[in-house]
Amino acid sequence: MLLAARTAVDGLRVRQSPEKTRIVFDLGSPVEHKVFSLTDPHRLVIDISNAELKADVDELALERTPIRSIRSSDRNEGKDLRVVLDLEEEVKPRSFVLKPIMQYGDRLVIDLYGEAAQTREPVAQKSERTLTQMRDVVIAIDAGHGGDDPGAIGPGNLYEKNVVLSIASTLRDLFEQEPGFRGTLVRTGDYYIALHKRTEIARQRQADVFLSIHADAFKTPKVSGASVYAISQKGATSETARWLAEKENRADLIGGVGSVSLDDKDDLLAGVLLDLSMTASLSASLDMGNLVLKELGKVNKLHKKSVEQAAFAVLKSPDIPSLLIETGYISNPGEAKKLATSSHQKKLARAIFNGVRDAMQDNPPAGSYLAWVKEGRQDEGITYVIERGDTLSEIADRYRVSFKKLKDFNGLRSDTIRIGQKLKIPPG
Repeated sequence: MLLAARTAVDGLRVRQSPEKTRIVFDLGSPVEHKVFSLTDPHRLVIDISNAELKADVDELALERTPIRSIRSSDRNEGKDLRVVLDLEEEVKPRSFVLKPIMQYGDRLVIDLYGEAAQTREPVAQKSERTLTQMRDVVIAIDAGHGGDDPGAIGPGNLYEKNVVLSIASTLRDLFEQEPGFRGTLVRTGDYYIALHKRTEIARQRQADVFLSIHADAFKTPKVSGASVYAISQKGATSETARWLAEKENRADLIGGVGSVSLDDKDDLLAGVLLDLSMTASLSASLDMGNLVLKELGKVNKLHKKSVEQAAFAVLKSPDIPSLLIETGYISNPGEAKKLATSSHQKKLARAIFNGVRDAMQDNPPAGSYLAWVKEGRQDEGITYVIERGDTLSEIADRYRVSFKKLKDFNGLRSDTIRIGQKLKIPPG
């Protein structure tokens, strides 16, 4: 009797993200599997039926993961495969299989949740609480794709996920250097975040603006130019926008959100979106988008000269003005060559920064430093009541005055302050 050919495990990848460690098995065909934990020492055992390991596990980078080593063996007279993860600590595993999609075949995914995988970028410190007339405007910058989802792939294996993370990082730095702004990255490394989770992270960080950065692709390499999109509950404003929205929203299937529908994931949110075109959030998005598009036109060809609207899942956050910015077509050889360079990436980041900065200065959020400046109140003194955790130097930095000037203005002889004490903030 002939035995069925064993499924080849052609690849094995380990990726670390702020919330988990992900192990991905690339498979030649679907498999059955089971996962169980052992203690003393901590181990995770992954049994895969009728499979054999073809991938090399010795070169896997395991730094900053809860995995100390990976080993494998055949079992059941060579029919099945057992993979053992030797762990530094106890983890909570979650496993699921993914069907073939785009450039990927069948995959088995094991997610490990534990203390080592819980490190997150901290919420922007200056926006943890709203301060009298002086809080920063928080800009959440989302580099699209990541991890097993490379996004579009240009000539020479130029990955969209890498290009947009570089642009996003530069953009974050520009906002960090600008008075009245605080930039924060949604994705800080090469890992995937579900689309709905990206806006959730922005909301947790009290973002005033959400920017999703991408590099476009199309069926023909002739198409080129940058584009800016805002949400539309009625669908796309052009055939290209419709095609692009479907392609970007498909990323959740590539990244492994499992059986989650790509339709509106939250009933309440879906209801709010019915009236989104009438809200101030959409109006602000369109106004800001036009300014960004104008700035992009100074450094890059534009694909469309007006802000388009499409049903991107990542933009479905009605309480935060949001834009999806396609910085160019990575499928166009000439544009891909520019997108690969640090100099062009910096020009794109500067253009986006200029547009968003101008929009926020024209229409600043209530209670922000930008609103305070626009109202001409920077020449007025402000009284601030000391709260737990405050320091003189932090207060001086927050209100853009020198440490010495703050002490002298209040007649302080030492750096000691107490909760409930009132400080007069000198004019800037």
